[in-house]
Amino acid sequence: MTSQRIAGRYTLQREIGHGANGAVWLAHDDVLGRDVALKRLVSTSGVGDDAVRAEREARLAAQLAHPSVVAVFDLVTEATGAWLVMEYVDGPALSTVVRETPLSPDEAARLLAPVADALAQAHELGIVHRDVKPSNILSGPEGAKLTDFGIARGSEDATLTRTGLVTGSPAYLAPEVAIGGQATPASDVWSLGATLVHLLTGRPPYHRTDAENGPLAVVYRIAHEDPPTVPGAGWLAPLLARTMAKDPHARPTMAEVRDHLTRTAVAAESTMALPAVPRSRRTTRVAAAAVATVVLVLLVAALALRPDDDEGTPRAEDSATSSDTPSPSPTGPTAEQLTSFARDYVATADRDPGAGFAMLTPAYQAASDDYAGFWGPMHDPRILDISADPAAMTVTYTYRYELPGAGNRTETVTLHLVDQGGKLLIDRATSG
Repeated sequence: MTSQRIAGRYTLQREIGHGANGAVWLAHDDVLGRDVALKRLVSTSGVGDDAVRAEREARLAAQLAHPSVVAVFDLVTEATGAWLVMEYVDGPALSTVVRETPLSPDEAARLLAPVADALAQAHELGIVHRDVKPSNILSGPEGAKLTDFGIARGSEDATLTRTGLVTGSPAYLAPEVAIGGQATPASDVWSLGATLVHLLTGRPPYHRTDAENGPLAVVYRIAHEDPPTVPGAGWLAPLLARTMAKDPHARPTMAEVRDHLTRTAVAAESTMALPAVPRSRRTTRVAAAAVATVVLVLLVAALALRPDDDEGTPRAEDSATSSDTPSPSPTGPTAEQLTSFARDYVATADRDPGAGFAMLTPAYQAASDDYAGFWGPMHDPRILDISADPAAMTVTYTYRYELPGAGNRTETVTLHLVDQGGKLLIDRATSG
């Protein structure tokens, strides 16, 4: 089979992938002299014949023309079936990348941000991918690329609509799709959240023992159980909880997911400046969180308070205690301890926004989804004056910092602190 030629110009070399939608081969384009990937599509009962599915995938992928989507060059049909001629990405799927070692929140954000951008563009065009998962995202030299639009649906495409038909990979199905509802952009948001769980843990969401991982069992858990929590998700925890909210209307748009992942990745690397987020936006989100769904709040709290994993991997929360900040005394923290904590917090958030984010309470984390967008572009924050009130558990400081394009700013901030098991955390912050 390795010498077989397709359409008189594509020489098959070796199989590089296989899934429910068909095998993928590395091939050589003898006319243009380049390597390509050829996917031979197979019929799937209830979905349509090879030609219809191949045409759909080619058409939808071509509409996107996004750098983070695997390009489709051609569609050819032979006696052996329909073949898609695609861009060859020299890299493994993300499911393979995390098989041995899961990714950190920063690494996951950097990989998924461009994929979220591609999906946001797809949604703007009325296209729902419907099968977002780690094995459909390839990690190549130019970054992550989304592939496999074989079951994607355009807003005016009725060829995949059939009562009771559930399409997609079970572990990444949104609850509304798992029970037979129609896939929407919000369903893709859920699937990207489920993909994020896989990247951070090294296994699919709702994972159980082999005996409990049958497709029907997984679909049942998705429909009836709360989404899994991820210890150590760090500043991605609020986003993860929102993307996997049971109610599709409670999920962010894919554009919002993209923006959050982009801010996180940029802040972690400090490679570029982002527009500053006014402090008032961050401090007023606590009130907004009070009217959010109880399930969301509980998810975020469980996410942040769950103990370390069995292998002793340190969580992001633990990094806040790695400095020389004194621990609160049994009778309560002193003014010196409060001011020392505040100085350490400013220095930590400036150096590593992820570690600074871990110094907030779970409730304040849930209300501070723009945290990275504020601290990421900030330069050289310096505390000019500081005082503490141990009785009120507050510390007030005036500091000066620089924002690109905005010059130097001076601001006075009051941190309202709590003592959780001998560890100081910021419960809210007010300015002025």
